Order: sequence, then structure tokens, then C-alpha cells
Amino acid sequence: MGNRITDLFEIEYPIIQAGMVWASGWRLASAVSNAGGLGIIGAGSMYPEVLREHIEKCKLATNRPFGVNVPMLYPDIEKLMEIIVELEVRIVFTSAGNPKTWTPYLKDRGITVVHVVSSVKFAQKAEEAGVDAIVAEGFEAGGHNGRDETTTLTLIPAVKEKISVPLIAAGGIATGRAMLAAMVLGANGVQVGSRFVASKEASSHPLFKQKVVEAGEGATQLTLKELAPVRLIKNKFYNDIQQAYADCASVEELKVLLGRARAKKGMFEGDMDEGELEIGQVAAIIHEIKPAAQIVLDMMEEFTHAKAEVKHF
Repeated sequence: MGNRITDLFEIEYPIIQAGMVWASGWRLASAVSNAGGLGIIGAGSMYPEVLREHIEKCKLATNRPFGVNVPMLYPDIEKLMEIIVELEVRIVFTSAGNPKTWTPYLKDRGITVVHVVSSVKFAQKAEEAGVDAIVAEGFEAGGHNGRDETTTLTLIPAVKEKISVPLIAAGGIATGRAMLAAMVLGANGVQVGSRFVASKEASSHPLFKQKVVEAGEGATQLTLKELAPVRLIKNKFYNDIQQAYADCASVEELKVLLGRARAKKGMFEGDMDEGELEIGQVAAIIHEIKPAAQIVLDMMEEFTHAKAEVKHF
């Protein structure tokens, strides 16, 4: 299946695995790449030397393209970028910051740069910064989201109208039918997060993976907009947040409640009560933990069948 995204990344299928903290290590990235998609190592939860280890192991596990996602708010981002350049990673996804900061640096070194946005305005700024492609992520997505709460169904065509670089849709996409819908709306490919969290190769804790497949409709909520909007599974920690709001907590009090390493506690260490369990609304239709390669295959098979069905409408 050839299009602007498969050509840009030199991959077989326009399926990109999201670079999620505590879930996207070298095992998952290499498995997705070997299956024909684009695997991404999520650097946001890694110390620089840990990222080095994951890149080196990923290179041994696959001879196909893979990338690294770097949140631009990362405190040691200079060290991460030095390692990425040194180890000749060819694709970098940036997020949570101004793409003008690092895009020229990476492009000057021959690296393909993609930036993740949540609005038309930020998509235009990313294109102006010189990125090679854009991920537009609707607020259905898990983890940190945009403040405008624009859904994928609305965001993708709105962004498509205003940019000329390849567009990748994200947020609420876990099936081949959703992939087809996103591409009908104007996307050239899809970025998939939550579905790959519930994979055998994801580095997230088994209890968290099980929590994802048990989540039903309404199990997640976007909250903490005063700090950084985040979609997470409702648990004791979430209930504590709601109580803090009921008590008219200040921003500083919310920061104290959040504390440090709350996401690691939940998603990586397996504390289902006190941890921050970041996952998308689409968890409601994820019912099984599968190998990453099977997820890619299932999506492509369903995409193909759905595309054939549409022709008969």
C-alpha cells in the first residue's frame, strides 16, 4: 500500500505506533517495524543512556525504519538529540513544544521530522517550521491532549484544509475501519497508541494492560486542564482529583496531589489505585492483549475489507 506516508518513511503500511511513555520500548518499536508499520521508541520516560540502550537494541532487532518520539518539554532534551544524531536515527517525532526549536537542527542532519499537534493553528506553525509531516491528534487520545478538546472527526479535515505536508491522524484509532475513516477524512496514515499498549511487546505493566482491556465506555476522562490536560482511566487517583476540585483546590494543591512519577507508578510499576493510567477512549473496544504484529495484520485486513464494502454503498 503506497502513499505519501509509506513513501516518506519507507514502510509497507501507513500505520505508526505512537511513542508512548512507559509503553514504547525497543521490543514494541521493532515488532511494529518488522510487521510493516513504523515503530517508535518513546523517549519521554527515558534517561539519555536508557534511550541509547533502546535505540541500539532496536537496531539489532530490526533492519527496517523506526523512529524516536521526543517531548520537547524533556529537561535533558539536548542529550537526547545528541544520542539520536550519534546513533543515526533517521526519523524523529516531536511533541509538547515549539517545533521551531529543534526542527532545523534535525533537518540539517538529514533526519525526517514529524510534529504532533492538537489544533489547526499548531499544525500551520509546524508546517512553517519545516516539518516533513504532521500528526493531528484528537482529544479522544490517551495521555496529554490539547485544551480545545477537538475530536479527531473534526480535527483531521480541518487540518487537511490548511496544510500541504502529509497528515497522520491520531486519537480513537484502533481498527482498520477507523483507519479507513481517518483516510477518507484526509489523512495519509494513522498513529495508533492505545491498541499497542495492549500488546505483548509493550513495556507497560501487565496489570495496566489488563486494565485497558477491561475498560468500557466512559472509563476514561480528560482532567487536570489547569496543569496539562491528560486523559486517564478513572481510579482512586482520579477520584482524589475530583474531590480536590470539589474542595476548590488551587493549582499548587493540584500539583502537590499529582506529585512526581505518578504515571510511572501506574503504567510501569502497576499501581492501579494511586497511579496515573493514561489511555484513550478507544480502550472501550480493545478486548484482548495481542502481539504487535497481529495488531498490524488485523488492522490492514479490516481496512482492506472495509474499503471493499464502501465500494458497494
